[in-house]
Amino acid sequence: QPDDRGLIGDVPVLRVTRRGPEAVHFVQAPMEPGADVLLSLDWDRRFDHMQQHSGQHLITAIAEHMFGFKTTSWELGRQRSVIELDTPSMTTEQIEALERSVNEKIRERVPVTVRELAADDPEIETVRSRGLPDDHAGPVRVVDIEGVDSNMCCGTHVSNLSDLQVIKLLGTEKGKKNKTNLVFLAGNRVLKSIEQSHSTEKALTSLLKNGPGEHVEAVKRLQSSVKLLQKNNLNLLRDIAVLIARDFKSKPARSQLFVLHRKEGDSEFMNIIANEIGTEETLLFLTVGDEKEAGLFLLAGPVEAVENLGPRVAELLGGKGAGKRGRFQGKATKMSRRGEVQALLQEFISHRS
Repeated sequence: QPDDRGLIGDVPVLRVTRRGPEAVHFVQAPMEPGADVLLSLDWDRRFDHMQQHSGQHLITAIAEHMFGFKTTSWELGRQRSVIELDTPSMTTEQIEALERSVNEKIRERVPVTVRELAADDPEIETVRSRGLPDDHAGPVRVVDIEGVDSNMCCGTHVSNLSDLQVIKLLGTEKGKKNKTNLVFLAGNRVLKSIEQSHSTEKALTSLLKNGPGEHVEAVKRLQSSVKLLQKNNLNLLRDIAVLIARDFKSKPARSQLFVLHRKEGDSEFMNIIANEIGTEETLLFLTVGDEKEAGLFLLAGPVEAVENLGPRVAELLGGKGAGKRGRFQGKATKMSRRGEVQALLQEFISHRS
């Protein structure tokens, strides 16, 4: 269980850990030894932990009673909690039956009590436990859910199951070998989850212009439309790339340097142009993306020239790249420096000529 938080006087408590029988508090500022202070507990955090922890005890006990599934570990998470059960799987019917049963116990207002036993008390043998820590000192604390469970535990708990309000089992996830993780919410976390879901539902209703029952089908239709548009867009980009290359090749006096920037495009778009033009004689510098932000670049041409210029182009563009066989391509973070790259390439060609 996570630690409590709060204030010592007006100094925030950042963390609490256990060292043997002592609670060690980490605070934001030094404290005056011997001073009288008022401790203020973050009650919302404490009560949330009480609800989740007592909820775990209840689910664990009922799961073992109904199906023989033993709990091997559990985690109280920030948003949801997980119980690891010693079973390869759980059916939907078992999850539903377990949820009904734990909520029936909540409605029955079953008391939860805490008692302390001496470490050598023979009754300890009858209490459910995964063993004591090696550095344990003092009496053994036992948490009882009347008629349901008796468990060795040092955590904080509610005094009656009615304080749990409700438990929602969110389903299972695959755990470690032959184990199943059961995910749950208890108490106020269920209310918060419903509130979040309702807000999402309202937003989707506004965006999709239909009722909650039609949201899934509406999203499926949108996904199909997007896939079709993406496919058509790729085909158009390929056609544009071919036309750009053919236009360059049709000119009677072709330049030794071909430079092109396009906001919309990808690596395939640039490579099609390079393939169509040919890189044996022409040096190509192609970029795609927002001219003032990041994007992709391709330097293609004679192998020796590209090997020499590629790393320098990447450095000027504030990016990284790699290349082979007359192609050097990668990502650029400073697309605005394209002009400097073009000047570098022009100077190289002039020098070579």
